[in-house]
Amino acid sequence: MISLTGQTALVTGGSRGIGRATALLLARAGADVALTCRSRLADAEQVAAEVRALGRKAWVGAGDLADADTVDRLFTAAHDALGPLDCFVGNAGVWPPEVTALRDMTAERWSDTMRANLDSVFLTTRAALRRMRPGGRVVLVGSTAGQRGEASHADYAASKGAMIALVKSLCVECAPGITVNCVAPGWVDTEMSWSAFGDGGRERIAAAIPVGRIASAEDIAGPILFLCSPLARHITGEILNVNGGSVLCG
Repeated sequence: MISLTGQTALVTGGSRGIGRATALLLARAGADVALTCRSRLADAEQVAAEVRALGRKAWVGAGDLADADTVDRLFTAAHDALGPLDCFVGNAGVWPPEVTALRDMTAERWSDTMRANLDSVFLTTRAALRRMRPGGRVVLVGSTAGQRGEASHADYAASKGAMIALVKSLCVECAPGITVNCVAPGWVDTEMSWSAFGDGGRERIAAAIPVGRIASAEDIAGPILFLCSPLARHITGEILNVNGGSVLCG
């Protein structure tokens, strides 16, 4: 029922994890896909090759998404290669694995997290909106931490909470032509989370999730595809929780 044939999507953080799974699912639905990454260009090129194997066009660019000139260069090149955007998935970000209370957190760590998770979202979302056709879709990848907080990861939680406020602001600002939503995962079995699992951590985390398992990247990509599709045309400003019931937000 979902077809994105004739549409163009751009996915940030597309070299691995949720970004990779999303790019491939969008391509299977018929979209041409542009990918950005910070440094893992070879991995992103492999994802692009898989997109092309599905019969779709692909474009890849690498750079620091918290730098305005870099973002403008990448989005202009993607536009020149594939045309105006129909879907933008803001997925790039970091999760500092070190458990650090705010009183012990350095200003550098706080700044680095905000730069990677919030400044980059501002710059890339702005660039996407400037190149998006009417009827477009913006989907930002947040986190349950942005809703409930995250002790000893206050920098990460604050950056994702700010993303939620951005979504709720933009959904009105961009209406009626463009919808803006957020997918908020809980634990996801991707490379970014592996450092938190440790010995026995994976089993302990899975046991605390009502559905009994940790999400795969594909479990997050599916809801993103839905929000990019015509089926979600009347949904905007929504924070879609994809956490297996582990965090029950109203």
